[in-house]
Amino acid sequence: MASNYTEASIKTLNSLEHIRLRPGMYIGRLGNGAHVEDGIYVLIKEIIDNSIDEFTMGFGRRIEVELNAEAHSIRVRDYGRGIPLGKLVDCVSIINTGAKYDSGTFQKAVGLNGIGQKAVNALSLTYRAQACRDGKTKTVEFEKGKLKEESKVAKTAERNGTIIEFTPDAALFGADFKFRTKFIEDMLWNYAFLNRGLGFSFNSKIFKSENGLKDFIANQLSSKPLYPIIHLEAEDIEVAFTHGNHYGEEYWSFVNGQHTTMGGTHLTAFREALVETIRNHFKKDFDAADTRQSIDATIAVRVQEPIFESQTKTRLGSTKTGPEGPTLKEFVGKFMQQSLDVYLHKNREIAETIKRKIEENEHERKELAGIRNIARERTKKASLHNRKLRDCRFHLGDRNKCAEQSTLFIVEGDSAAGSLTATRNVQTQAVFALKGKPLNTYGLSKKAIYEDEEFYLLQSALNIEESMDGLRYARIVIATDADVDGMHIRLLLISFFLKFFPDLIRNSHLFILETPLFRVRNKKKTIYCYSEEEKQAAMQELGASHETTRFKGLGEISAGEFKNFIGKDISLELVTMNHLYSPDELLAFFMGKNTPERQDFIIGNLRVEKDLVEA
Repeated sequence: MASNYTEASIKTLNSLEHIRLRPGMYIGRLGNGAHVEDGIYVLIKEIIDNSIDEFTMGFGRRIEVELNAEAHSIRVRDYGRGIPLGKLVDCVSIINTGAKYDSGTFQKAVGLNGIGQKAVNALSLTYRAQACRDGKTKTVEFEKGKLKEESKVAKTAERNGTIIEFTPDAALFGADFKFRTKFIEDMLWNYAFLNRGLGFSFNSKIFKSENGLKDFIANQLSSKPLYPIIHLEAEDIEVAFTHGNHYGEEYWSFVNGQHTTMGGTHLTAFREALVETIRNHFKKDFDAADTRQSIDATIAVRVQEPIFESQTKTRLGSTKTGPEGPTLKEFVGKFMQQSLDVYLHKNREIAETIKRKIEENEHERKELAGIRNIARERTKKASLHNRKLRDCRFHLGDRNKCAEQSTLFIVEGDSAAGSLTATRNVQTQAVFALKGKPLNTYGLSKKAIYEDEEFYLLQSALNIEESMDGLRYARIVIATDADVDGMHIRLLLISFFLKFFPDLIRNSHLFILETPLFRVRNKKKTIYCYSEEEKQAAMQELGASHETTRFKGLGEISAGEFKNFIGKDISLELVTMNHLYSPDELLAFFMGKNTPERQDFIIGNLRVEKDLVEA
């Protein structure tokens, strides 16, 4: 029975209570640090953003970041003006307090709402802020957002600047939370690419860029570009782009140094301006999709008083460059028309390469148009009675809190699909069953998807035929057996996604399900083991009365046991392109027609049981 709705039901929270009760409003997701968008990295970003704003205003050319992995704490030191000592407590603890409301003090800053620093404070177990100004310093310390100690102003030999040190509250982020250095390093590289002349150090490792977004794109490319990176810049705008041989479009956008991972009005303006400029230059009405297919591009703009769609600032909503400035569409369009058109006139070889790429894209699109209709007709009847997909109720993009947990498991065969289907969460977990080994797509065009019924049905289930915008699942999980055939199927599926839908991997949607290899149990306890070492430890723990079972395939795991591996304790390994310079070369070696080379590699790296024991 519902509770009575009375005056007693109405509650008023102070800012500290509200931040801790509803952290998602301020930092997005919480998480334990396993995902790049988890809140502990947003906390770091909020601190660094303030230091970046100091640099943008001409103060401080170095920012130091230190991670104490054992204490789970972060220290950020900048050399800007330093927070005014008399307002130090207010600036780090009272919401909607700061200098960002004074456009003369901070112009084109990313921090505008006076919330970020306070959110870090409120969500930290311990928080310490020290400001140094003109030979004087002051320190304040907080615990869970509450002031614990405030020092008096004292003399110091420290240079001007601000020092922030905090430890996220495990009660909010989980007892197992930890910082991944790779995510922090990627964040700092992005800052360095966007702020030439500003140096970063992270646990003594230096991050600095000389060529801005040109360096950024070069660092992001996963294969050889078709032509040298085009790098254009003017006051308040910088772009860099090139085309490759991959499928899809890949963009990175920034506003006032903030990585807008969800894009926004500035990215929309760039995509439209790129197409329009190329059409005007070649005097041909190229299709927009043909023009942008296989592009890798980045844009960074600086605007006054930007409007973001949330406190986490992942999407820009501003339509203008400032209160008195032109619209972003006009600003970006004019810049691209002038700069890119001149560049293409001066670099005719690159211009012709772009034209050939667009014409190739057009040819492939028209070739696919006919076969798409055939494939759709062929699978229409099959789709009506298709038992490959056991769908879930909520999908990515739905207005439901469960949507972000929507998962599609790709399994081999009906046996594994049966076990998983019987125990899955029907609200958020879907199952797609393969029939044997899928097609090796290496060296094939996208035409292969439409000729292969299984891949076409998988593409349809994901709803990514036209673009990633319609993706129905937040997580795509490859759940194959832990044997040779299962590993081969896993490799074939990863190759398929890497070849035709690399954005799924770049945007952290593809995972491998880790399932136990062994079950060790006695009458009192059951232990699931994911390695030989874990099995040996379990056998020793349970003693002589134990019983050991080796799981050869997912179909052997009962539905009752399967729920332990796909529920709240699910173990997933994210598939990434980190440290992968060239997917084309990787696929050519592992999936191409170079059997002798692979054979020599396997023989040369083969280790027999005797070697492993001695090692």
